[in-house]
Amino acid sequence: MRDQVKGPQYGGAVPSPDPRDPIAEARRQWSARWPEHADHMAAVTSVMRAQQLLLSRVEAVLKPYGLTFAAYEALRLLAFARTGTLPMGKMGVRLMVHPASVTNVIGRLEQRGLVGRAPSPDDRRVVLASITPAGRELAEEATAALHDADFGLPGLTRSEAAEITGVLRTVRHSAGDL
Repeated sequence: MRDQVKGPQYGGAVPSPDPRDPIAEARRQWSARWPEHADHMAAVTSVMRAQQLLLSRVEAVLKPYGLTFAAYEALRLLAFARTGTLPMGKMGVRLMVHPASVTNVIGRLEQRGLVGRAPSPDDRRVVLASITPAGRELAEEATAALHDADFGLPGLTRSEAAEITGVLRTVRHSAGDL
């Protein structure tokens, strides 16, 4: 059994840091200097590392389809739209990215014949992106692959995934995202 460490920030006994875990070591170092901030530092570092790992896993699943996660999200968003068409500005809001990012992603998808772009017939200042049949087919295939890979979270139960979502929603809320 691993050694136990007690501390007021833990509320009881917890396993001692794993010497192979750089985040545990950073937390140990922080605890020695700024114990009141160690848990927050470890939490943010853990989220950042998890984001790197998950993006890598998801992008590996999408690579055979020639998609990045950003391109997949754009295709999937258009496929979800009732008409398969959305204003690019609205896409940026829904995807939570800068308008230039949407323009770049849609441009690459358009070159592949997966989406089209056209001015809105109602307001020529608005550019509409529309998914093509080939784009819809690719979105469905890529979605099936992501489902098979549990979106990079194999081994997590639905309940655990929902718990992570809930905790991260609290983080997002405290950061002003909602």
